[in-house]
Amino acid sequence: MSQYYDLGDRTLWNPSNGASRLFLHQVAVYEAELGLPSGVGPMENDESAVEAATFRTFANALLTWHRATTHGVMAALSEGFVATVLVLAERADIELDWPTSDPTTSRERKDVQVPAPPAPDADAWAAALRARVRELGRFMAR
Repeated sequence: MSQYYDLGDRTLWNPSNGASRLFLHQVAVYEAELGLPSGVGPMENDESAVEAATFRTFANALLTWHRATTHGVMAALSEGFVATVLVLAERADIELDWPTSDPTTSRERKDVQVPAPPAPDADAWAAALRARVRELGRFMAR
């Protein structure tokens, strides 16, 4: 069995039920963390409708949040979900706003890891995440 994540008449992803279930649970976690709706609709009859404008806002906020995360464990826990969302955003032709700022300059510091690992520069961070997105996209059936 599998489920479908569709944007209009275009299928963005056709994962197994188990992968879909985990993804939807993580969607709920990050909606709560970001305080934003994701644009990923409920799974009904093995189909979830993705609303483009809301998903774009969510994907960009998630990308900004991930870049600002300097806590090693939080970054590791979120990386796979972020990459999955970015694959879907690319398939939906959503333009992403890749953060270029240094996360350590943020005035709001919470969930600080001690000792804090050095943050990679924006270009290295974006290149590594883009590579992860390309790799993961090869395994995400349509």
